[in-house]
Amino acid sequence: MDKTDLCFTPATELADVIRAKAISPSEVTAAVLDRIQALEPDLNAFAHLAAEEAMEAAEAADAALMKGAPLGPLHGVPVTIKDHEAVRGMPIEYGTHLRRGDVAAADGVLVARLRQAGAIILGKTTTPEFGWTGVSHSPLTGITHNPWKHGMNAGASSAGAGVGAAAGYGPLHQGSDGAGSIRMPAHFCGVFGLKPSYGRVPQSAVAASDYTVHLGPLTRTVADAALMLKVMAGPHPDDHSSLEAQPADYPRLLDRKRRRPRIAFSPDLGHARVDPEVAALVGKAVTAFESELGHAVEAVKTPWGPKGPELARFFWPAHFSRHADRVPEMRDRMDPGFIACIEAGSHITMADYQKMRLVKYAYCTEIHRFFEDWDFLLTPAVSVAAFPAEKLQPEHWPQHPWDWMSWAEFSYPFNLSQNPAASIPCGFTADRLPVGLQIVGRRFDDLGVLQMAAAFEAARPWAQHRPPPG
Repeated sequence: MDKTDLCFTPATELADVIRAKAISPSEVTAAVLDRIQALEPDLNAFAHLAAEEAMEAAEAADAALMKGAPLGPLHGVPVTIKDHEAVRGMPIEYGTHLRRGDVAAADGVLVARLRQAGAIILGKTTTPEFGWTGVSHSPLTGITHNPWKHGMNAGASSAGAGVGAAAGYGPLHQGSDGAGSIRMPAHFCGVFGLKPSYGRVPQSAVAASDYTVHLGPLTRTVADAALMLKVMAGPHPDDHSSLEAQPADYPRLLDRKRRRPRIAFSPDLGHARVDPEVAALVGKAVTAFESELGHAVEAVKTPWGPKGPELARFFWPAHFSRHADRVPEMRDRMDPGFIACIEAGSHITMADYQKMRLVKYAYCTEIHRFFEDWDFLLTPAVSVAAFPAEKLQPEHWPQHPWDWMSWAEFSYPFNLSQNPAASIPCGFTADRLPVGLQIVGRRFDDLGVLQMAAAFEAARPWAQHRPPPG
């Protein structure tokens, strides 16, 4: 296997060949680091590349392997961490000058679990300022470029993770998703991204966004996402909102047959604008569930859908208004769109917030009642293909000082409701830009979403596609 192929090899395969001593952790890590250093900073996916530390960890993994020490399920497998999560001794700057120079004193829960499983931490991937937007740029790290076309949006806020997964920066990449920030990079970069049920992967510490931030994997294969999720998931005292249940054996159960699922499809959630080319590719993917997988799919109404925009436009600036006290001193070093978002939320009172929270709870109840009749809902992952990364909206889209969510109406409903949801590649536009299909499951049915995604992947494989240079 040549070095490039090694960089695109799934974690499920790497773990097996490492365990069989057919290749060493240090050989894998060196190959991935060589590829990263060849493509960076052109793609600009790393906020902090820890090459020396990664090689030291890989050499320690070599020694453990040769000694016959007990090995974890990710022994010697490279992984990246989004720059919202703490990795001991590494910067944690959230893509903002407001946190520049901050260094984590200890690993967060998911990082500690990945290390315990034997993973090699390559470094921290880029994010927009405090993860506020779905566009891959920040005032601290600049533009993170889509590997399929330089200068184009790679999605955010897990921008660097999505780019890393697509570009062959190893197989496993951690992201977080507060309104689509795993699924949007997966869509724009042509990889698989899973937002698990809220609380499946514990946070350190819990985000100040009213229980909407979900932590999960971005990978090139569904099996890799299942493997990574199993390692990261499970309750922890650092997160009072983490789910009590231990994770299922997602990798082993991935191909298990279930009763015939009830699958719904909505092309627009009753209100969302979608570019015709994206809509056509998603429509073809939905047809595959019927023609190739043998499932019945029913186009449905989603009466709760049109109620989402008011909630999203209220809570998004409300939560980021906590940074308002920093704007006077840091305005010239902050994202102007982020400032506009903060200022839009600065007039919201506690009474306003509590009243709208009750509206949100009723909205979430409607979504969960919808899923009493359906096991899965299929939608576009995002309304548009990649557009220039210096813009908040495509040129042909309605313009606004901060509202990027107008092209991402399919994401945030399931952050509010805490359902698991994934974006899976379903084709390319005429400009060779990826498009994703969203698969949403019932709350807690992370396994079901993974199983449906794995079935679609088997029918319509995509991991053989590599962005240039492949």
